[in-house]
Amino acid sequence: MAATILIADDDAVQRRLVENMVQKCGYEPLVVDSGDAAVAALTAPEARAIDAVVLDLVMPGLDGLGVLAKIREAGLNVPVIVQTAHGGIDNVVSAMRAGAQDFVVKPASFERLQVSLRNALNASALKGELQRIRHSREGRLTFSDIITRSEAMTGVLRTAQKAAASTIPVLIEGESGVGKELFARAIHGSSERKAKPFVAVNCGAIPDNLVESILFGHEKGAFTGATERHQGKFVEAHGGTLFLDEVGELPLATQVKLLRALQEGTVEAVGGRKPVKVDVRIISATNRKLLDLVKGGQFREDLFYRLHVLPLTIPALRQRREDIPHLLRHFLARFCAEENRSITGISGEAMAHLSQLDWPGNIRQLENTVYRAVVMSDGDQLGLADFPQATAHAVPEGKLLQGEPLVVSPSTAPAMNSGNEIPIMLPAAGNLSMLNASGDVRPLEDLENEIIRFAISHYRGQMSEVARRLKIGRSTLYRKLDDAAAGSRATDAN
Repeated sequence: MAATILIADDDAVQRRLVENMVQKCGYEPLVVDSGDAAVAALTAPEARAIDAVVLDLVMPGLDGLGVLAKIREAGLNVPVIVQTAHGGIDNVVSAMRAGAQDFVVKPASFERLQVSLRNALNASALKGELQRIRHSREGRLTFSDIITRSEAMTGVLRTAQKAAASTIPVLIEGESGVGKELFARAIHGSSERKAKPFVAVNCGAIPDNLVESILFGHEKGAFTGATERHQGKFVEAHGGTLFLDEVGELPLATQVKLLRALQEGTVEAVGGRKPVKVDVRIISATNRKLLDLVKGGQFREDLFYRLHVLPLTIPALRQRREDIPHLLRHFLARFCAEENRSITGISGEAMAHLSQLDWPGNIRQLENTVYRAVVMSDGDQLGLADFPQATAHAVPEGKLLQGEPLVVSPSTAPAMNSGNEIPIMLPAAGNLSMLNASGDVRPLEDLENEIIRFAISHYRGQMSEVARRLKIGRSTLYRKLDDAAAGSRATDAN
């Protein structure tokens, strides 16, 4: 599924023009004719996910600046590209300060809009990845951090959101690599316990003789090697959430003690004499069918029904292939930043093959595949040869999807400059004069303002690039624009 671009403009001709360019760029347009409709499309409860917005600045009713304010109030991180026929300095400053990522002047060329959308989606993907990493480390992951556009995930997300509003035990089932711990963290981060600890335990990675000690704690001297007291994961998670990953791997003896801890709300440390009261919310996960383990005598039936209160099954990646392009975009942005690579995207041929693979390792395998491709690639675009999995598994004839390149433009698009390779050139002779009409030397600030205006026009409102080319900071650039605008208003008043 291609990225969705919301287009808001009251001019029907301009809407159609931008819609055609967005489609030509390989994205899915969503068109509205007013600022209020744009806000509704972004904030409605069942609103379609929007990846970027092309917003007209001047509209009747709620204008572009009003829409930017509403977006900011709603806490949305969607990138916004402002377009207007009035490209004055005041408009540039106001739009950028209100949160716009880029500024284009009508009528925007296809190449200009293409570059702007590409940069906006790249920046948004990288920002989203950094936010997810930060939220994960801080224990503040929410459902907005889960990357999905698949209808197969709609019911799963709705169930998980309802579970977050209570303390009901949740059992998350799904294949390895589908994101079970991510869902567990999102449930915790969206619950009333989000300020309390989230403690994850991989039950399959603990030696059998240490499981009880790690879960329930032990007293000093309780066994050989117990040189100090250990409080255990239950006590560590008091007031918060205890996530038992691969819970089906627990030994039967430990299952008995876990069942008692869940029933009584108390734990007793190994070698301890007094039970300790604990308040924990239990979320468990498994990549195996627990009911099959119960039938085989490997898992206690009473514990199964204690954990299996609200089951949550996450579909495998092959069952939600429409998520693959969005996951690829985020992984590519993150690994390019981490590895300091300037890879611009993935070819359409590679995208078609990647979307058809079964991915037995699911999202984890896809992530590692992108990581390898970014490190090993010698070019500025990832092609089919950079993904050995795609070339090793041929797609059956007739089943190959029409591939859309990721991030970069379709290969049929005309060659273009990105804007970063165009040096600032002074206006043609006669357009920039050192003398005014009376023959006096013009003030230095007038010449400076004219150069800044020319640079803004030349780079089509890309303020970061303007500041870099003029070798000044963005704050200095905005201050000079403010001073110029104030001087212009004072002149008009006189």
